[in-house]
Amino acid sequence: MALGFIKKVFTFGKDKPTGSAPTEHDAPASDETLHQTAEDQAVADLTLEDKAKTPPPEQEEARPLPADRDDAPELPSDTEAKAEQEDADAMPPVGEKEQASLAEPALPKGFALSTAAPEDVPEEPVQKLSWFQRLRAGLFRTSSQLTGQITALFTKRKLDEDTLQDLEDLLIQADLGVETAMRIADTLSSERYGKDVTGEDVARIMASEITKVLKPVARPLELDLRHKPHVILVVGVNGTGKTTTIGKLAAKLSGSGLKVMLAAGDTFRAAAIEQLKIWADRTGSTFVGTKLGADAAGLAYDAFERAKAESSDVLIIDTAGRLQNKTELMAELEKIVRVLGKLDPDAPHTVLQTLDATTGQNAMAQVEIFRNIAGVNGLVMTKLDGTARGGILVAIAAKHKLPVYFIGVGEGIDDLEPFEADDFAKAIAGVNA
Repeated sequence: MALGFIKKVFTFGKDKPTGSAPTEHDAPASDETLHQTAEDQAVADLTLEDKAKTPPPEQEEARPLPADRDDAPELPSDTEAKAEQEDADAMPPVGEKEQASLAEPALPKGFALSTAAPEDVPEEPVQKLSWFQRLRAGLFRTSSQLTGQITALFTKRKLDEDTLQDLEDLLIQADLGVETAMRIADTLSSERYGKDVTGEDVARIMASEITKVLKPVARPLELDLRHKPHVILVVGVNGTGKTTTIGKLAAKLSGSGLKVMLAAGDTFRAAAIEQLKIWADRTGSTFVGTKLGADAAGLAYDAFERAKAESSDVLIIDTAGRLQNKTELMAELEKIVRVLGKLDPDAPHTVLQTLDATTGQNAMAQVEIFRNIAGVNGLVMTKLDGTARGGILVAIAAKHKLPVYFIGVGEGIDDLEPFEADDFAKAIAGVNA
């Protein structure tokens, strides 16, 4: 039968239940028995016949099938839906436990279903760290090592000559430099000589003296836009983060509304050219490149002419990473500077050197060489977050007195910020802002 709600009607009046009538194999019965049996059977037949005529309770009366067809006709869709609802109503009710088991799937051990609706769960606000917090976190290895050694040095000791000498040695080993170490020791001696000294006393004096050393070099990068373009030449040894720094600077400049052009002067590595192009696309800057192995000075010439023709505000030129002890490579860098000087007597207006903080004392030698060859007039210190030798910036500032424009404490675009002497000094000394 095609539809489930049509019930087939059976006629029970003429059929006798099994075992109700004797057969030829049964034992003979008496007339009285036969008569009683016939009466009982008649009563049973009448009862069954009455039940057959009575429709089932709360159920629709069965429809007879058409006389000329063997199966039931197709019913309209609304009738079909009504039939399905009747079948559902006829099902026995589900208990509370059965309802719970149907509603909640079985989860592995250790898991539970959340009873709160998604909109009921409050969203936790994303707290962005301040620049000082990021700087403090980046210099944690430097400050924790230094302050730990200082605390151990002054445990149960009064400040005397031997202690002061030990402190100077400790500060020099932390790459703060001889001049800064002596300044800190002298100031501490004038305040606390012969008295008990705590690590907090040394940290306070150390932050103050480092700030005095760094204040003169913490200056903004000035752009002379009276004549365009302002040329920034970025130099440094391999792996100091030149290209990434250029990208971050371009993001800051273009974000302020300036028209920026990036020139891929590192013509030795295809990856460097592609990397700078990606940064140009990301920051909305114009990109100038050339084929692999081309003359870098020629690329600088073309980039300057194009930047001037297109009225670009700033032209940033990348250069190949060079070791300061490779004479031929440094000579090529000197050629780039010479070519730019012919186009504009003041170009390059800024020669920016990137320094990797993890190199420690080697960074000091790099500054001296690049300053002599390319005329470096500003510094960017990178990778301060991965070293315990961040104090080298203090030593470089004390010796070379070069402006420190930016410092980087990570790979993110917001992890390169203008250099602030007081913040840096407090982060190094482990003093709260």
